[in-house]
Amino acid sequence: MFRALRTLVLPGARCWDADSERSYQDLFESLDANQDGRVDVAELRAGLKAMGIFRHGAAQKIVSSGDQNKDGSLDFNEFTKYLKEHEKKLWLTFKSLDRNNDGRLDASEIQQSLAELGLDLSRKDALKILQSMDIDGTMVVDWNEWREHFLLRPAHNLEEIVRHWKHSLVRLTGQRRSHTCRLLTGDESHFMAYEQYKKLLTAEGKRIETHKRFMAGSMAGATAQTAIYPMEVLKTRLTLRKTGQYAGMFDCAKKILRKEGVKAFYKGYVPNLLGIIPYAGIDLAVYETLKNTWLSYHTKDSANPGVLVLLCCGTLSSTCGQLASYPLALVRTRMQAKASLDASDQPSMTSLMRNIVVKEGFFGLYRGILPNFMKVIPAVSISYVVYEYMKTGLAISK
Repeated sequence: MFRALRTLVLPGARCWDADSERSYQDLFESLDANQDGRVDVAELRAGLKAMGIFRHGAAQKIVSSGDQNKDGSLDFNEFTKYLKEHEKKLWLTFKSLDRNNDGRLDASEIQQSLAELGLDLSRKDALKILQSMDIDGTMVVDWNEWREHFLLRPAHNLEEIVRHWKHSLVRLTGQRRSHTCRLLTGDESHFMAYEQYKKLLTAEGKRIETHKRFMAGSMAGATAQTAIYPMEVLKTRLTLRKTGQYAGMFDCAKKILRKEGVKAFYKGYVPNLLGIIPYAGIDLAVYETLKNTWLSYHTKDSANPGVLVLLCCGTLSSTCGQLASYPLALVRTRMQAKASLDASDQPSMTSLMRNIVVKEGFFGLYRGILPNFMKVIPAVSISYVVYEYMKTGLAISK
């Protein structure tokens, strides 16, 4: 059955014509096991299995992507529209990998493209990837072979295709662990929490909505800040210390613990948490929305937005997040700075914010935001570029 189904997958040119539609009709009828004019998840899963595609969740993802009337199945029009849109995305990725524009992919082009993403692939593994798609035994893959291989696989952009390749190569398991260790040692672990929350908030195979991106970003920000907040307190105390007050970070922590107790390490935590929720939520949600919008309108020959676009998206999203959350960050810092005073002299969050507005006006809540922009925006923008390339390296889907 696998051989029979393969012959039904578009063998012709890239352009859409009557022959293509007939091929889609034949493929649709072969998948529609009960001949009711619709292909549901169970029928598609059986068809994919017959074609040798065993990826978990693939059938659900295809149906969810093409199901316009949300009835849990695809009619022929929905099936056709999904395949046409899927082909366009596959074409963009094929073109981005075809470095010499000769209409064929060889092992060196696969190696070069992945090397630019920070993935060192051996020639032996590149040949294995090539062989899995090569139908005529020439050890190069043309557009028809590429399309036939990925037409009924939900992977359509480079990130998802790399993920597919990684699952196919057992030898890359060690490399995956290496990338994971590097990711978790830096600031990108905030991003890792974001990916996990997105999975929790979204059903298998469905694309995450903007409001769920905001929720995932907010929860990831809250998680990260809860873990690192004592270090923020130490940073503020060390910045504002008197000469000779503390011998270093550990001495500062010891003296705070002895004199003020554990609660001192979370002074200003509430306004910080109230601030990080809109900041992280807006920042991450705006970033992904801007990036996906740019890709949908401006991508022509490449499925990758490029470093400059990623930097611009990161800069704009970080600016939006900072504007929404800065007043609470200012209050948090002032509460941390006043934490060493007697309890009777320590202002509450609301009274401190009220005093700032009364004495300095509304814009007093944004005092110091310019140097903060100069520090945060470049760091966050660069982090987003690293995040994108690390997502590809770790084969994390959206």
